[in-house]
Amino acid sequence: MHDVAIVGAGELGGALAHILARLDVLTAIRLIDETGGVANGQALDIMQASPIEAFATKVSGSTDLATAAGAALIVVADRAGLGEWEGDDGMAMLTRLWRVGSRSMILCAGAAQRDLVERGARELHFAREKLFGSAPEALAAAVRALVALETNGSPSDVALTILGVPPSQIVVPWEDAAIGGFAATRMLDEPARRRISARIAPLWPPGPYSLAWAAAKAVEAAVGRSRRIVSAFVGPDDTGGRRSRAAALPVRLGPEGIVKFVTPTLTVHDRVALENAMTL
Repeated sequence: MHDVAIVGAGELGGALAHILARLDVLTAIRLIDETGGVANGQALDIMQASPIEAFATKVSGSTDLATAAGAALIVVADRAGLGEWEGDDGMAMLTRLWRVGSRSMILCAGAAQRDLVERGARELHFAREKLFGSAPEALAAAVRALVALETNGSPSDVALTILGVPPSQIVVPWEDAAIGGFAATRMLDEPARRRISARIAPLWPPGPYSLAWAAAKAVEAAVGRSRRIVSAFVGPDDTGGRRSRAAALPVRLGPEGIVKFVTPTLTVHDRVALENAMTL
């Protein structure tokens, strides 16, 4: 997979196109926005930076959603001047994408697009492996920063993920978290973990640049340039006999979409909290 289409050339979509171009992990990026020449203008700006930033990825702009056809991965971002694709407008656009690129993976990059993942799975029957959202990874990065502040360390030394439904129903699996190679439960006492958990909800929603980096991390994993586990919104799983909600879960990504749902170690309290968050 070396061809990605980004639907929406707003702050998030434009930042994501530039980040992916700079990472140089793709052959081509198609930036699509039906508002005037916004996508073309942003694509031109990015390409003019290529000699300075030393990347070879080709970035093009278009106003025609049909140009997303054939892309192995389609990213749903935000419209120029109109914000993220969500609600009925988002569903209408997702329906159009289903028609022009039904075999493509679809990554919803926005913070408000959890419902889009859920409705896409239920109403359009997207497979859970093919439609997912990357915004939870941006929140996980913010939690890592909080942990680093609490321990007077570096976020790069913190390994943890998040699960659940933001902003208020988030579970941090502390039993599997690590700080500099040491168990987080050893480095952080219970009061410190409670302080961090209490500060998570106000961190939602992340800003456009954080969301763009989270989406870029997911794209890198999907194209095989990274083996990182990503916290992602995944579609509801009703196989247990009860209706569930789309929620954040740690996953591994590959060319076919989600290749594995990673199950962390949860305490009884956290397991109940996650089940409550995911149940309609």
